[in-house]
Amino acid sequence: MNVAVRNTAPPIDTAALKLQAALLRGKVIEMSHAAQAAHLASSLSCADIVTAAYWHVLNIDPARAKDPMRDRFILSKGHAAAALYATLAMKGYFPIEELDTYCQDGGRLAEHPPANLLPGVEAATGSLGHGLPLGCGMALSGRIKGERFRIFALLSDGENNEGSVWEAAMFAAAQKLENVCVIVDYNKWQATGRSNETLMLAPLREKWAAFGWDAHEIDGHDVAALAATMQRIPNGSGKPVALIAHTVKGKGVSFMEDDNNWHYRAPTADEVVKAKKELGLT
Repeated sequence: MNVAVRNTAPPIDTAALKLQAALLRGKVIEMSHAAQAAHLASSLSCADIVTAAYWHVLNIDPARAKDPMRDRFILSKGHAAAALYATLAMKGYFPIEELDTYCQDGGRLAEHPPANLLPGVEAATGSLGHGLPLGCGMALSGRIKGERFRIFALLSDGENNEGSVWEAAMFAAAQKLENVCVIVDYNKWQATGRSNETLMLAPLREKWAAFGWDAHEIDGHDVAALAATMQRIPNGSGKPVALIAHTVKGKGVSFMEDDNNWHYRAPTADEVVKAKKELGLT
């Protein structure tokens, strides 16, 4: 049976989603330490968004990773690959033990998502600005073939600096791709500085609305609100949907929150223990 868009949303188990988000954060912290890999804080800021998507919203089946009717989740901010890998392993796309090979030579879990290596990875991303254009192409192709599925593209806020994002935004609006949803992980930081000091993104919701999207601001750490809002895609507006998700870089660990040093730092063993304690995992 092909996967179809749900007509009714299942009940939201907020407590279960919060626990899953904590487990996801704990795993990516362990992975960052073991691999001494960067971009930990970027994975933590989007953990609640990814949790809401994979544990409540997406119509997916790990046993049928290439089902043409599956929903597509594109991690356009590919530098948060650890969060995607941990999620896919937890969902059963590949053995969770493979997470131990993150960023190791010869392994499949590169620092940015590779193409055609891992089940569940929809596209190679990390060169910012590619995820949404790819998603729009998938959505248009699905429409032509009469396939009903949804596209969720997770963008970083700095990614909104890219012209290709806005070209895709205009295309999606013109084609009325109402099954496309952009979630912007608006943690207010880019690689070396504040996002709005690099290029003026604000007012970001109004910019997406001006490009023809049904644009909303949302608390990017409210898993219940994220789940409820994303579940309603398409939402009846006849437009693609943009969710400007206000987040905190490094969310969940007090000594990492809103500290851009964790864009490149990896935690020590002691910091892993301290972080997992704060997350309630020890």
